[in-house]
Amino acid sequence: MVYIETPRLILRDWKEEDFIPFAEMNGNPSVMEFFLHPLSGEESRNLFDTVRNEFLQYGYGGYAIEQKSDGAFVGFTGFHNFMFDVDFAPGIEILWRLRQEYWGRGYATEAAKSCLAYAKENLPFSMVRAFTSLTNKRSQRVMQKIGMEFEKNFMHPAVPDGHLLKEHVLYKIQL
Repeated sequence: MVYIETPRLILRDWKEEDFIPFAEMNGNPSVMEFFLHPLSGEESRNLFDTVRNEFLQYGYGGYAIEQKSDGAFVGFTGFHNFMFDVDFAPGIEILWRLRQEYWGRGYATEAAKSCLAYAKENLPFSMVRAFTSLTNKRSQRVMQKIGMEFEKNFMHPAVPDGHLLKEHVLYKIQL
């Protein structure tokens, strides 16, 4: 398994003991503010299994983020194949989600930058995108800090018409 180290973090494969803090993170309304709803325990289990299996299928996926200083589960970051009905799909997205107590420390930026550097040297793709709702300014700042460029706004097909989160922004970076 590939491990990526940064000054403060370890990006690693998943352990079963990551599930409880992972599910708590996904059930936190603040963490999930820019998603349609917080995830139930069952939805978190399905996502947990999906993220773990993507490495087996593609050779890349989402890494668990561990804080070096104490081994705590911080969240996850990495790559995902997206294939929904938009003119820029299929493609590879970089994503991140952190437990709320780790916000504001620069961890999302640090982890995502290290993923991009690893991908440039080791993975079979050269274009990476990221998207979030128009209202999610924190994630947009991370996208900008890791060197991504704004591409366009779009209406996310999985979000109901008229919903506050329908309009999304799309960023990209060429590796």
